[in-house]
Amino acid sequence: MTRAVERGWVVVVGLGPGNEALVTPEVTAVLADATDVVGYIPYVARVAPRPGLTLHPSDNRVELDRAAFALDLAARGRRVVVVSSGDPGVFAMASALFEALEAGPQLWLDLDIRVLPGITAMLAAAARAGAPLGHDFCAINLSDNLKPWSVIERRLRLAAEADFAMAFYNPRSRARPEGFARVLEVLRDACGHERLILFAHAVSTPEETLRIVPLGQASADMADMRTVVIVGSSRTRLIERPGPPILYTPRSVPDDGV
Repeated sequence: MTRAVERGWVVVVGLGPGNEALVTPEVTAVLADATDVVGYIPYVARVAPRPGLTLHPSDNRVELDRAAFALDLAARGRRVVVVSSGDPGVFAMASALFEALEAGPQLWLDLDIRVLPGITAMLAAAARAGAPLGHDFCAINLSDNLKPWSVIERRLRLAAEADFAMAFYNPRSRARPEGFARVLEVLRDACGHERLILFAHAVSTPEETLRIVPLGQASADMADMRTVVIVGSSRTRLIERPGPPILYTPRSVPDDGV
């Protein structure tokens, strides 16, 4: 009698911004059922080893190789979880997995593939500060690894012109420390010097720090790759009070005839 081959699956999950309390129960449950965990080294390190689970950490900038490896494991009957920090669909592994799927063999299309959401750093940082994303906003990845600086600058200026609040991921790396200084120059030119800006470092971890300053007082060294930066709209306000201030954007915008 031929034994049926177990059908594999791939689930792409977000582990949240850092605190284990912010990992969703849905993600915890699928990790408990997995045979393999695939991901970037520091994210895989957040998954506790256990019998029957194989961890596959890999270096940064190999997202497509990592995705193809996960799909191949699933095609061989493994139950695979691909881990990202934050939310897997926000500048993370979900898109990479689907790129690999589209370019891969036909048999991968029959796999059970799911994406489970997580709490992205942008939302965790906004909640810590108050509600700076309380009205229309956009998120921009400031890394120029996968797009040219000209695209980043155009999107910054258009977002400022539209008066969005803006959340920035990957603001300043060791390899390109000058990039965020250029971002601040563009923002001051487009928004002026009084616009409020939040630097949220390592949100939800013991190293968390929050700093809110006007754009004119912001400097590039206030950000690193563990920092989410949120720039308010022209209507974003700061409520001073005993203890930490509250940064928020009102829910309404006056009709200016536009």
